[in-house]
Amino acid sequence: MDVFTIFSVIGTIAFAVSGAIVAMEEEYDILGVYVLGLATAFGGGVIRNLLIGVPVTTLWAQGMLLKTAVAAMTIAFILPVSWIKHWRRSEAFFDAIGLSAFAIQGALYATGKHPLSAVIVAAMLTGIGGGMIRDVLAGRKPLVLRDEIYAVWAMAAGAAIGLGWFKTPMELLILFGIVIACRMLSVHYKWRLPRRSLKYALAQSVHSEEQQTAAAAKSNEEKGDHS
Repeated sequence: MDVFTIFSVIGTIAFAVSGAIVAMEEEYDILGVYVLGLATAFGGGVIRNLLIGVPVTTLWAQGMLLKTAVAAMTIAFILPVSWIKHWRRSEAFFDAIGLSAFAIQGALYATGKHPLSAVIVAAMLTGIGGGMIRDVLAGRKPLVLRDEIYAVWAMAAGAAIGLGWFKTPMELLILFGIVIACRMLSVHYKWRLPRRSLKYALAQSVHSEEQQTAAAAKSNEEKGDHS
């Protein structure tokens, strides 16, 4: 089994179980569990293939990964609640494993065939695409758009591979650990990208306009009474 396959298997299991557990939290039936789990495990790869010109039908050639995902989701579905609680406590860690594995897998998929920019995009989409689809289907705000630094680590992994800094299986395993460590550090220390919220500012603006309108109306009433 080559390193490409190893990362594919690790990412598939981590994301398939993640999707299955989210589906159960949202009280989906067993079909919903499988749909959400498969979308999480393979959605990012499908989006990546569309953008880098790889036929989407290559998905059906991944019979071993599809069977692995189904087996992982089935086990997750029948696990005792106490075990699932342990998974939930470690959710960020397992999500980091899936992110790292799929980012590296996506970068390897594009390396040598496309420019550096495409390698970075392939790594990012493979790493975060499935999770975004999972959250949208579950009616949640996508984790990647609101949580600690997330997609940046996938992009960094893609850049490192595209630049040729990590090539051998051992070097890729080291990169795998680095990305997981960086993701967990960002969770622990709550590192976030710069953001600008307009929610409060717009609410204050609307409130101010309402006050001005009310004051103007009161002034007009007073003038009418005096006349």
